Amino acid sequence: MQREEIRSLGGFVWSIADILRGDFKQSEYGKVILPFVVLRRLDCILEASKAQVLDAAKTLPDGVDEPTRDMILFGAVGGNVKVYNLSRFTFVTLKGQDPGQLHQNLIDYITKFSGNVRDIFLDKFLFTDQLKRLKDGGILWNVFQRMTEIDLHPDRVTNIEMGYLFEELIRRFSEISNETAGEHFTPREVIRLIVDLLIANDDTKLTKRGIIRQVYDPACGTGGMLALTEEALQDFNPSIRVELFGQEINAESFGICKSDMLVTGHDPEQIAFGNTLTQDAHKNKRFHYMLSNPPYGVDWKKYQDPIKEEADTLGFSGRFGAGAPRISDGQLLFLQHMISKMRNDEDGSRIGIVMNGSPLFTGGAGSGESEIRRWVLENDWVEAIVALPTDLFYNTGIQTYVWLLTNRKPANRKGKVQLIDASGERFWKPMRKSLGSKRREIPDEARADIVRIYEGFLNGGSGEGYVAKIFDITDFGYREIRVERPLRLNFQASAERIARLRDDRTFSRLSADEQKEIEVILVALGDKLFTNRDAFEKVLATALKAETVKVGGPVKKAILAALSARDEKADICTDKDGNAEPDTDLRDHELVPLREDWRDYVAREVTPFARDAWVDENYRDARDREIGRVGYEINFNRYFYRYVPPRPLEEIDAELKALEAEIAGLLQEVAA
Repeated sequence: MQREEIRSLGGFVWSIADILRGDFKQSEYGKVILPFVVLRRLDCILEASKAQVLDAAKTLPDGVDEPTRDMILFGAVGGNVKVYNLSRFTFVTLKGQDPGQLHQNLIDYITKFSGNVRDIFLDKFLFTDQLKRLKDGGILWNVFQRMTEIDLHPDRVTNIEMGYLFEELIRRFSEISNETAGEHFTPREVIRLIVDLLIANDDTKLTKRGIIRQVYDPACGTGGMLALTEEALQDFNPSIRVELFGQEINAESFGICKSDMLVTGHDPEQIAFGNTLTQDAHKNKRFHYMLSNPPYGVDWKKYQDPIKEEADTLGFSGRFGAGAPRISDGQLLFLQHMISKMRNDEDGSRIGIVMNGSPLFTGGAGSGESEIRRWVLENDWVEAIVALPTDLFYNTGIQTYVWLLTNRKPANRKGKVQLIDASGERFWKPMRKSLGSKRREIPDEARADIVRIYEGFLNGGSGEGYVAKIFDITDFGYREIRVERPLRLNFQASAERIARLRDDRTFSRLSADEQKEIEVILVALGDKLFTNRDAFEKVLATALKAETVKVGGPVKKAILAALSARDEKADICTDKDGNAEPDTDLRDHELVPLREDWRDYVAREVTPFARDAWVDENYRDARDREIGRVGYEINFNRYFYRYVPPRPLEEIDAELKALEAEIAGLLQEVAA
């Protein structure tokens, strides 16, 4: 079935929404239609074996345990399908019954599925609630009848094509309800690119007989990434055994994914429901391939406590020991989680994860994001990062990046990271019709080109259009040092500065008499300008003592602050040990490349322009003995910036004149 046929089928299914209008909100359409599509798919699969299953059920001995019953009835269904239904009904026979009994008959049909599917419809889809609403609204028969017109048998619609159908439906539902389709689906061409990149250098490992590969997606949605990875691995080696694992927090997406696992012969228990970050359903499991498209910019504040507790108690022996990103974005938590599931054997593991630009550069030295990047890079896990074109996803047009990681780097990649800028026109083509925010797609030939660049570990060159560059890990690191300048102040008891003192909060707490007495003393000092703080403090102390006025430390501090002003020609203010005090307003931070000695940098970039500057030796990294704080960032724009010269003035002028003439013509038509 071609993609256009899938869209046509999706359009037909979508037409059911016309029946729901008025009885359901637009945001609720998916809660009815998606479960009905899953139900129809299962019905098409099980219809041919209905008689055999019912006959087999009659032969079961009384008191048979559930595992034995399931094994016998799964066998009656045949193939790899791990689901059965003991109701006497199918969609065909339901259609021939009294329409007034349809609700009762559908309940019978749903509740007599094997337990693994029954739970999906009852607990995840909450489908019985929707059926009651359809019945109460008098539209249940209309919706059911429309669903019977759709043929979803695997001979007609393959599992991959079912993924496309769900993709089309969820995108439409998300558009009308202002939800995020990207939380459910990753465009298929993006998934295929990630899969191709993951297995690009595993040729020799995957061609052996008896190979087993375990694939994991911690935010699996409806299972598209898992399904396409299995398809690619089996195309590469038909004898390979692929075991799929995943976890999903959205109940409807989980229901669709688990249903797909059931009808394709996979163990449905390996697809877990729940929050991956707080309830790791695959604890202590390790996987050969991991790939994911975690949600972008999603706040994790509401479940931060168990994450921080795990980080504090387990450290690096847990999942989040490297650090915590800002509370508004949890992408790097998913990355750490996946790294914790790398296999420590000869094959190791490979990870492909899609993220936006934030994990590349957000957060300065010492921040959670920077510390996570530092941990990942210094452990030499990052093989490559690929910048994708914009406008690829259904819910956002932002730039996204594929990170490729492994704990078994080949010798030529050790200590190196390859950056590939696949965002240019060479790697995408416009879609004939936009789908939400998705206006572009990566064609097959462009995908093959990206894989070739990665697989060949190519490094720029005119032939590649400088879309690939290889860096040492230390190229992304820097040392942030704090540069101080001395505090230089003059002091004067002028009317303006005394007035400033009156506005000080500490001074205003004094009684009116105390304030007046201090002001009289200050006025008596005159307008003399002092360029040395110690000299002024002595004069002030003498004046206060002569009038027997007692001034506490906070008030004295307020007086000095109000009567002072920065003065480059004044003497340097020093502490009790004679050391220069820093001027916090002149404080600066310099980012020194990690491969360069900070002393050389300061001598070249700071000292010639500020002779009195010094580096704060107490500003240090908790994990490093050197002065300063180590940080890491990966700035694609810096490495792949392409200068675009401005258009010639003559060209712009000619265009403006043409527009003026066009506007004048339109105005004449209006006037006429």
